[in-house]
Amino acid sequence: MAVSARLEVFLNRKGIVYDTLPHDEVQTFDVAVSGAGVSQDEVVRATLLIDLQGVVMAVHGFHTAIDVDAVADLTGRRMQLLTARQADRLFADCEAGFHPPIGGAYDVPVIVDTPVLKFSQAYMASGASNCLIRMDDRALRLALAGAKSGKIGIIDQAQDISPVNAEGITLEEVAQRLQKLNRLPPMPALALRILRLTAHPEATAKELADLIEYDPSLTAQVMRYARSALFNYPGQINSVQEAVSRVLGFDRVAHVAMGIASVRAFDVPRQGALGMDAFWRHSLYCAFLCQQMAIKSKADKGLAYLCGLLHNFGLLLIGHLFPSEFEQLNRLREANPEQSMRTLELQVFGAGQEYLSVGHGAIGGILHRLWQLPDAVVKAAGVHQSAQYEGDEATYVHMVQLANELLKEKGIGDEFNPADSAPLLETLGYTQSDADSFIASVDAVADDLDALARSLSA
Repeated sequence: MAVSARLEVFLNRKGIVYDTLPHDEVQTFDVAVSGAGVSQDEVVRATLLIDLQGVVMAVHGFHTAIDVDAVADLTGRRMQLLTARQADRLFADCEAGFHPPIGGAYDVPVIVDTPVLKFSQAYMASGASNCLIRMDDRALRLALAGAKSGKIGIIDQAQDISPVNAEGITLEEVAQRLQKLNRLPPMPALALRILRLTAHPEATAKELADLIEYDPSLTAQVMRYARSALFNYPGQINSVQEAVSRVLGFDRVAHVAMGIASVRAFDVPRQGALGMDAFWRHSLYCAFLCQQMAIKSKADKGLAYLCGLLHNFGLLLIGHLFPSEFEQLNRLREANPEQSMRTLELQVFGAGQEYLSVGHGAIGGILHRLWQLPDAVVKAAGVHQSAQYEGDEATYVHMVQLANELLKEKGIGDEFNPADSAPLLETLGYTQSDADSFIASVDAVADDLDALARSLSA
């Protein structure tokens, strides 16, 4: 199938001229665009919205998400995102995820983001997984004739820890607003004591063990970690101090214990793609991979581990402070694997809690700054959604980003859109062989990481 049947009939009936661009069969529209060698600034796509009156198609650029407030202003209707499964049923003659942004072919009302109408040419889905369509500007306007137009798009770009984001609100203002929330969790006392202990270069394994052993649950978790096949220690381990001195080392125990203790600040449901079960699995896998990368590049492996372990705390904070919005985000993540987290966050938070639209990464970075965690941890959390970051602590940020890209292939994490690890490998000085080695190392301990994740989220 080159072009969906209904689309072909519609275009032919309207006398709309178009070109087809065949390509290898791919799994998602994003991969098709990336592999076709076309300018992404000339790609248009469709987002389906729904309310009690029915479905509306929003047509917008490849790098934009839909501003639901702007849509409400344009249409007078408050609509929600249609799930991928629902959209696939509407486009029954198309392959899943390859929905043409031509609502007229499917008797669906259309609204258009104004910049699209200024494109000199446009590339779009054809309904097939092995073909794109190209139209010139006249053909595009004919195909969208009768649609309402307005500024309904928001740039879908991860925000850096920088002075101002796209909404005009500074991150300093975000931090101030967060601090005013009486539900903002302080760092748990035990985690704070561990953090303070690690700041002293003369701190001993006994002092750390004594701290951990104040908490029986934390003690059990650290002991389980030390006894796991992750380390293959041949002898018996009978105390936290032995776990520190014989197996794990001071920094690793401190970082694991601080992470476990810190998570207790949040009340987040266990289930779902963003729930606590998935959080711990993602965090442990990411931390392990970051540690392997640090060994390869001679970076601080303890700090790399901590960056991977804590980089997604922003999601926990959102879930803790805004449970209804988090529930919606959790549902959207499961229903729309092809969408980026930034796109989904903008759709959920662009309306009510506008200062959360900076993204869970920036929110997590702000929390880590308020908790006075190391700069590398702050940056790894704050800008891990920013693909082009090149600022302070970039090595640790890039390690977290690369770990997340590699984990996409295993369905682990909160991003499931197509992975492209090549630029990060080059930036960090790794080869594809190194990436294969990192993946093999995590495969070797996957069962133990999974068991540990289950025990930590219980």
